[in-house]
Amino acid sequence: MGTFRLPDLGEGLAEAEILEWHLKPGDQVLVDQPMVSVETAKSVVEVPAPFNGTVTALHAAVGDIVATGAPLIDFDSGTVVGSMPAAVEEEFVDSATLGRRARGNGEARVRALPVARALARRLGIDLETLAGSGAGGLVTLDDVLGAAQLDTSPAARLDGDAPPFAVPPGATLEPLRGVRRAMARSMTLSRAQIPLSTVCDDADIHAWVKHGDYMLRIMRALIRAWRIEPALNALYDPASNARMLLKHIDLAIAVDTPQGLIVPVVRNIQDKTPEELREALARQKAAAHQRSLAPEDLRDFTLMLSNFGTLAGRYGTPQVVPPAVANLGAGKVRHDAVAVGDAVAVHRRMPLSLSFDHRCITGGEACRFLAAVIADLERPD
Repeated sequence: MGTFRLPDLGEGLAEAEILEWHLKPGDQVLVDQPMVSVETAKSVVEVPAPFNGTVTALHAAVGDIVATGAPLIDFDSGTVVGSMPAAVEEEFVDSATLGRRARGNGEARVRALPVARALARRLGIDLETLAGSGAGGLVTLDDVLGAAQLDTSPAARLDGDAPPFAVPPGATLEPLRGVRRAMARSMTLSRAQIPLSTVCDDADIHAWVKHGDYMLRIMRALIRAWRIEPALNALYDPASNARMLLKHIDLAIAVDTPQGLIVPVVRNIQDKTPEELREALARQKAAAHQRSLAPEDLRDFTLMLSNFGTLAGRYGTPQVVPPAVANLGAGKVRHDAVAVGDAVAVHRRMPLSLSFDHRCITGGEACRFLAAVIADLERPD
């Protein structure tokens, strides 16, 4: 008999919620047959059967949140595809770390869960300095969070199992799940890591020949600002204290959905025509609302955009999710009284708020970038 554990369904995802089982104990399954639907940080994923065999036990119920690497399902298995089943913790440790395999210099590499290794890399924590609390010294996610001096209590981890306060009569307690849970974790890490600074200004768009298409105009302005001041389209690595300036823009777009905030990525916007940008943007927004985004559509972005002005709000403090270093927020377009020579006129203006990681971006770089965005937005066409 073998135990199949929840794999990492995306880059460093810590957990997933069980939405629907497609089988039950006693069922015969074939390799690649859908077993279970799970909700990850931002999308719904079908997990296929890795074996031919018979289901003997399910380790979670619908609604349960399962950690990456935790037992998911037991099989009396036949043919194994890719790897042998196991009921030991090593099954979900990085393949390069199994059995503390030796490095080229003869030293053993620290064993760690993939999600713990990814988080340690992002936080600049040396796994060699950690004493793993898992079986056989395995470094877990809590070990890395503890080393970063982040609160790992149930309330802080948003597990939903132990509310931090009593629920008064008539109130409703809603544990954060799915998209909202992922947002809470992402914002917690962002606040813990980034010394955030924000600069605000307005773009006078009264001269626009055509109204509307705000997103396309903002995206064009970001591209032109990047060509003038490339520092804000970058990635920052705190471990090496280095930033990587990039030759392309993969833009993360904040999308408000009934389930919560989802941030799909539009790739290589600098190479797309306006029509291609419009199509790509519409496609990613639709996929976000339909919860059909693939994990690769939600990661590896280089710059962020939040057009919250479609709802309300003039200025804000957009949060930057590492390793990106900047997020531009666009507020609600309004009619303002402005000075035009010696007279006062009413013009349409777009409020802008640019947040940036002050570890690697100077105030001058941020202001030059924002000035370039404004200069492009104020063009008539």
